[in-house]
Amino acid sequence: MTHKGKLFFFCGKMGAGKSTKARLIANKNGAQLLSEDEWLAAHFPNQIESFDDYIHYSSLIKPFIRNHVARLINLGTNVVMDFPANTRKQQWFLSLCGELACEHQLIYLDLSDQQCLAQIDKRRQEQPERARFDNEAVFHQVTQYFEPPTDDEDLNILLVAKED
Repeated sequence: MTHKGKLFFFCGKMGAGKSTKARLIANKNGAQLLSEDEWLAAHFPNQIESFDDYIHYSSLIKPFIRNHVARLINLGTNVVMDFPANTRKQQWFLSLCGELACEHQLIYLDLSDQQCLAQIDKRRQEQPERARFDNEAVFHQVTQYFEPPTDDEDLNILLVAKED
């Protein structure tokens, strides 16, 4: 039997630091990093103007991502998915773990709204091109859908809390 890779993915509110943590986990584990933002920008440049656009285009890339991740995991490559697993409707992570029968870890970044908003503000200052979406109004729109992971999802959850 060949060794399968490990799958890492993330849950946390907008601005919780999922992308930053994904890069650290990928480096630490010699893993292939897959970024939803990069895939969307490459395949649908300048086409995401709203949250509804994001939902639409994000759903279009998922079948390709799923196949790519499956191939990498089955080759023994660790994979870090910088894709949000922020709602129960995003069952594709759960089904992917079951389908691949691989070791996995859901890293849950549990930060307060105030901490996330502070990080979003900092990110907007460092990357002004993100200002259209990195703001308090979008944060509240997106956060209304956020659901923290629960034990009944049968996922290996690592809770990362950040104190104020």
